[in-house]
Amino acid sequence: MAKHLTESNVKAICGLMDGWRGTLTWEGLVAAVEALTGERYSRQALNAHAEILLAYKVRRNLLRDERPEQVGATVEAQATKDRLARLEAENVRLAAENNRLLGVFATWAYNASLHGMDKEQLDHPLPATDRDRTRVPHLQTRKRS
Repeated sequence: MAKHLTESNVKAICGLMDGWRGTLTWEGLVAAVEALTGERYSRQALNAHAEILLAYKVRRNLLRDERPEQVGATVEAQATKDRLARLEAENVRLAAENNRLLGVFATWAYNASLHGMDKEQLDHPLPATDRDRTRVPHLQTRKRS
């Protein structure tokens, strides 16, 4: 059984799709993710992550609208076109992710107001972290005499 996807795996998978060339399918993505991470994840496991699903839909729509490449382009020009296409795809994906997160924020703000929380309570800073208290004693390095 494959390990759970980490945040860095999710970002790497989204980046993989940003540079995807050709037809994007779940089967192809599963194979590419296996080559990238060394773990085989099912389509359902990838689909369960909102960021991956959104990146998949955005990239698939962009690939559908792309025009075929011009024949005879120089290597440098093609590399520049590929980089530009990848950056544009990343930009579209990040804009869609931003819109999704804004929706989540609106839901949280609405629910917070329903439960009587005001802006001052929500803006209250997090408590400072006591680094000595959060250390695990047996993992601390000992001073040598």
